[in-house]
Amino acid sequence: MKHRFHFSEHERPPWWPENEEWPPRDRRHWRRMGRRNPFFRRLGCLFAVFNLFGLVFFLAILGLILNAFGIASFPFGQFQWLLPVGGVLFAFTVAVLILAGMNLRRMTTRLDGLLSASNRVADGDYAVRVEEKGLPEVRSMARAFNAMASRLQANDSQRRAMLADISHELRTPLTVIQGNVEGMLDGVYPADEKRLKSIFEETQVLSRLVDDLRTLAVAESGALQLKREPTDLALLIREIVSSFQSRADNSGVKFELFLADIPPLEIDPWRMREVLSNLIGNALRYSLRPPLAGVVEINLTESAVGGEGSAQISVADNGRGIAPDDLPHIFNRFYKSSDSGGMGLGLSIAKYLVEAHGGKIWAESEMGKGTRISFTLPQ
Repeated sequence: MKHRFHFSEHERPPWWPENEEWPPRDRRHWRRMGRRNPFFRRLGCLFAVFNLFGLVFFLAILGLILNAFGIASFPFGQFQWLLPVGGVLFAFTVAVLILAGMNLRRMTTRLDGLLSASNRVADGDYAVRVEEKGLPEVRSMARAFNAMASRLQANDSQRRAMLADISHELRTPLTVIQGNVEGMLDGVYPADEKRLKSIFEETQVLSRLVDDLRTLAVAESGALQLKREPTDLALLIREIVSSFQSRADNSGVKFELFLADIPPLEIDPWRMREVLSNLIGNALRYSLRPPLAGVVEINLTESAVGGEGSAQISVADNGRGIAPDDLPHIFNRFYKSSDSGGMGLGLSIAKYLVEAHGGKIWAESEMGKGTRISFTLPQ
């Protein structure tokens, strides 16, 4: 069974490209232009006027024929002014038809170019573009085609980069596992606890990668199902911080919690645990800024944006910050700065999970002062 999905102008579809506004500007432009400059309405009016002139001309000829054969008598002498007026109207009609033919020829030429370009896109050439010339409707169609081709080209490049990144991320743990297993089978390495622990750690890396990819794929397809239940966010944050406490102590990082008394929210606690664990883990990794001690600050307040009952959570570190060129892209899939670790999926997954709850996530950073990532959760 085929399903049709309809999205309002305020509801962003899950398959829409990241970092692009919704609804698209071109679609709004097309709707406005359709109201102001309806091509088919003008064409219909021209057709109606042409038919009216044709009917008048036909009736005049028919009257002359009936008068000539004596079948009927029409007082044409009283309407001698119709002849010059008819001539002017006939000349006007011919001029309109010539102008319409020229416009139609120009339009068909543009449409032929658009058809040729669409065939090239169908063959996989996403770099093709068409000139935005001609009638307003043709220009708008060409603009929409160019936007589509640009989006397809970006998606194709992103797909290729994603495959390369996945291959790279899979290669490292598989190489380690294969090398250790071959060494133990050949008797080069002893099958001791150290070697087995190394293999186990690499399998955990593979497992996390597969889980992240599956979560990302489900979220992007719009099939992500949330198991909502009343959740105490303050308690959830304390539990997650407790799980990171030993790691923070070993790194010399201090947690600072500022948790307001927020009523329980209907959220998926496991998915939200995944979001918070990712943000806190990143903050721990980048919080150290010698000679200052590392500090991770976690705030829970009532959101002023989502209204009563909504919550805003922020996780901040006092690290060196994110470069301005990298900041707009940190929520993109597989995007990693020069000094970042991991696979570049954590923040993308966090973004999808927050938006699946109806919230919004954003980042603020200043070089030398740290990074703050905040998100809202509506009631």
